[in-house]
Amino acid sequence: MKTTVEPLSPTRVKMAVEMSFDELKPAFDAAYKKIGAEVRIPGFRPGKVPARILEQRIGRPAILDEVVNNAVPKFYGEALQEHDVRPLGQPDIEVTRLDDGDTIAFTAEVDIRPVIEVPDLESLAVTVDPVEVSDADMDNQVNALRDRFAMLTSVDRSAAIGDYVSLDLAATVDGKPVDGGTTTGLSYEVGAGDLMVGLDEALVGMDEADTKTFQTQLAAGDQAGLTADVEITVRAVKEKKLPALDDEFASTASEFDTLDELRADITERLTRTKRLQQGAEARDALVDHLIASTDVPLPEAVITGEFEWRKRAMTAELEEAGMTLEAYLEGLDSTVEEHDMELRDSVEKAVRTQFILESIADQREIGIENDDLVGYIVSRAQRLGVSPDDYAKQVSSGGQLPAAVAEIRRNKALAQLLGATSVTDTAGEAVDLATYLGTDAARATDHSGHDHEGHDHSGHDHEGHDHEGHGHEGHEHDAGESEQVTTSSEPKS
Repeated sequence: MKTTVEPLSPTRVKMAVEMSFDELKPAFDAAYKKIGAEVRIPGFRPGKVPARILEQRIGRPAILDEVVNNAVPKFYGEALQEHDVRPLGQPDIEVTRLDDGDTIAFTAEVDIRPVIEVPDLESLAVTVDPVEVSDADMDNQVNALRDRFAMLTSVDRSAAIGDYVSLDLAATVDGKPVDGGTTTGLSYEVGAGDLMVGLDEALVGMDEADTKTFQTQLAAGDQAGLTADVEITVRAVKEKKLPALDDEFASTASEFDTLDELRADITERLTRTKRLQQGAEARDALVDHLIASTDVPLPEAVITGEFEWRKRAMTAELEEAGMTLEAYLEGLDSTVEEHDMELRDSVEKAVRTQFILESIADQREIGIENDDLVGYIVSRAQRLGVSPDDYAKQVSSGGQLPAAVAEIRRNKALAQLLGATSVTDTAGEAVDLATYLGTDAARATDHSGHDHEGHDHSGHDHEGHDHEGHGHEGHEHDAGESEQVTTSSEPKS
């Protein structure tokens, strides 16, 4: 086999491969065996037809086509290994010569991971915000806890913002009921603004047993965008009564006997959460520094493929919820054009981050141990809500092990860098990241997206886009420890 590699750009090469027919003998044997098992020729058992008879019956070109289809991927893979080419995606292959009995030659153009000059990694330093638990932070946590233990009491007056109403609701378009647009006995907080436009304004001032009709534009479902007539009837008006903020409340709402003990625990938990946030801020600042100080050529096909996949995934998710992308973005006071620009920027940052961290991992010869892989599988399984065994089988059967190994290496490279980085807050105080570095978040590079190496972006399943929020168990009161501290990408679209 003769091979050459011609660089077309920093992110694309053209490989030329030439094979003699002597090297193709195993491919010919396989072709004869496969075709011989498929055709039926009188006097011969399936798979036992001589090669000469096969060629007479189906023609030499059909044999050569099968040989080429079998041999090209094999020799392409060997050429990649010979020249240490690391492909991104599938190649564009063209058979350039087929001299029967002598030589078959082909070219393969493919995107590759660019060679990156790693910046100076000595004396890295980043600045983060200081950890401060403000009175507003404390009030938010205490008020949220009081709200969880509030009582709803019926009142003999008109509904106002903050009240809860029990209501019946029926939506129609042109006099016909909207699918899923009828409900009875719905408990709704006036002013929440999360059900339909115009509902809160209609409810304010209504009394028990009052009926009113208003118009709204449907935001989801098959009739999204149409104007509906909505009839509402108030069945009850209730006022939310918050418990008094005293020791009795503390003992009821938590494991503590006094309000001071409860406040001290909330302060401790908030401080711990803010330290994790501080660590995530340091990590993100370090990644931004690496991107700003490193020239990273980007393969356009990889960027476009990732962009299109993320957009399709988000669109499908919204459609499943009965909403269009346009309607969703309109609710965010944004447009598709603005969303696409932000999404492309996110993809470019993700790919740059991946390339940089992989180059650093290579430079430092970072490997992985069995414990690294086990920890990765357990962490991912928890986030996806499946058992570690099931996730491990998914990784293995789906051919995702190389991508998992690559992600672990990137995570370890980032954790090593972060551990060696000087971190100070804006007040000039040194920040200790020991607690943060012991968490999965410290090793997460979710914003780098899935592994692109060797992937086909034409429609395979991407596992590394983390849209989910994490649920965290904790004390009965919520002091904010459920703060998600991973750098998620993906995406977040």
